[in-house]
Amino acid sequence: MREVGIGRVLVASLHQGIADILPTRLGFYENWLNAEGLREGTIGLAPLYAVLSFLRQEGDAYRIITTRAGEYAAEWTVQSMHSTHRAIIKAAPVWLRRWMLLRLASRLVRNSYKGSRAILHVRRGTASIDLRASVFCQVREPVPLPLCGFYAAAFTRLLGLFDIGARTDVVACRGTGEPKCVLKVALGNGQPVERAEAP
Repeated sequence: MREVGIGRVLVASLHQGIADILPTRLGFYENWLNAEGLREGTIGLAPLYAVLSFLRQEGDAYRIITTRAGEYAAEWTVQSMHSTHRAIIKAAPVWLRRWMLLRLASRLVRNSYKGSRAILHVRRGTASIDLRASVFCQVREPVPLPLCGFYAAAFTRLLGLFDIGARTDVVACRGTGEPKCVLKVALGNGQPVERAEAP
């Protein structure tokens, strides 16, 4: 039976991040992120939670993998767009391009998991994003460090692909015991940016 809700781009990007950083452990994680589920888009919440739980036990690899996965998700989201849509965004004035990309980032959150939402507020070059029901932050006990790095990396990369330099910081995370997840995105001025190399 198909369990609706987990987006293919989320699962595929996590799979690729694990393959990049922990290639010798990939077989273990493919017990949940199996080829059929990846192809058909049928990975459910329980297998995803299992993968994230085991990844958190891998130490700093969790942060590196979820950051890289977020960047992949942004890149693949842009690649899947119609070329006309990409051209319209690139040609838009900076203020409009920022707005269009933040809307696209919000859609990326929803496409990652249908139960998630990103509520946006923009003021003076900074976007505040209230991230609702992040699948990364469902933990039994609070953890020391924020777990929203996937989305922070995805937002930064998505904006950078359209020459809006940005820095995204997690300022609150339910995974650490906060009542909600909040990201702050400092938006650049539309100048070309270079991609920072992932660790």
